[in-house]
Amino acid sequence: MSDLTVNILITLAKIVVVELVLLTCVAYTVYAERRVSAFIQNRLGPNRVGPAGLLQPIVDVVKLLMKEDIVPENATKGIHSLAPGISILVSLSTVAVIPFGDKIVLFGKEIQLQIANINIGVLYILALLSLGVYGITLSGWSSNNKYSLLGGLRASAQMISYELSMGLSIVGIILINGSFMLDKIVQNQYGWKWNIILQPLGFLTFLVSSFAETNRTPFDLPEAEQELVGGYHTEYSSMKFAMFFLSEYANVIIASAFISTLYLGGWQFPYLQTFGLPDFWVSIIQVFTFCTKTLFMSLFFIWVRWTIPRFRYDQLMNLGWKVMLPLALLNIIITAIVMTLLK
Repeated sequence: MSDLTVNILITLAKIVVVELVLLTCVAYTVYAERRVSAFIQNRLGPNRVGPAGLLQPIVDVVKLLMKEDIVPENATKGIHSLAPGISILVSLSTVAVIPFGDKIVLFGKEIQLQIANINIGVLYILALLSLGVYGITLSGWSSNNKYSLLGGLRASAQMISYELSMGLSIVGIILINGSFMLDKIVQNQYGWKWNIILQPLGFLTFLVSSFAETNRTPFDLPEAEQELVGGYHTEYSSMKFAMFFLSEYANVIIASAFISTLYLGGWQFPYLQTFGLPDFWVSIIQVFTFCTKTLFMSLFFIWVRWTIPRFRYDQLMNLGWKVMLPLALLNIIITAIVMTLLK
């Protein structure tokens, strides 16, 4: 078997494993959201199906599969069906460049723990995030529903506004590392040289922008149920609704993984390489470290949702343009000055 064939098979195996793990994590992030929200509100949450309710996600999937798919008579049916596919495809594609470990040796073959190590990894993720707005906007427009249309318009304005702050907040990291490659950014955070310490202002602006980009409370204006029934997904049912639901929670996990990679050292366990452990166990600990950091950030997203009330729309836009954007620009200026002085 040629090296090219082996490399293709390894890449396909990584895609299958990573996507299955991501989809499983998405299902249980929904479960975690329901349990954490119940804990915060002094309720029980789902606890009947399986031990501690752990089989609830499986039952929910079966329920959604069996529901009738209802499409409004006057909807633009082709785009109405296409929109949730855009959202879930973008969400599942973003994970391709995120490194979840360094390298591992299996069957005498060194395997990089990343689906695709491209030299524009940061730009790839930002580009896909910018495409995510199309699924939401088109779903609102195609549904022929005024509430859905308002949700789609809110989404386009919100996501485009906060994309600018998100992109600019990463520029400081690019200046420090001199690279768009995510694995190199992680490697440069060896020990405690995490970017959350070197770039606290950039971390703050990126974190807030991530909440806006994932349409999570307090930035869930596109679907605000008290105002818009369900916003852009009001006219969706069955698996089409499930695809929007899955894409939202997939985006939460991807955002958590991206934050962990850029600011929390990624798979770096401080000074792990100095412990004298076998290489295989070093690789396993690195993967576990990355998963732990991602889990922590995902729980943080959930905690914020059930703690902070929703902004008004004018507050949302003022925060994006009058606070986050100037802070992101200030971070670039400060970083550039410090880098110049340290040369």
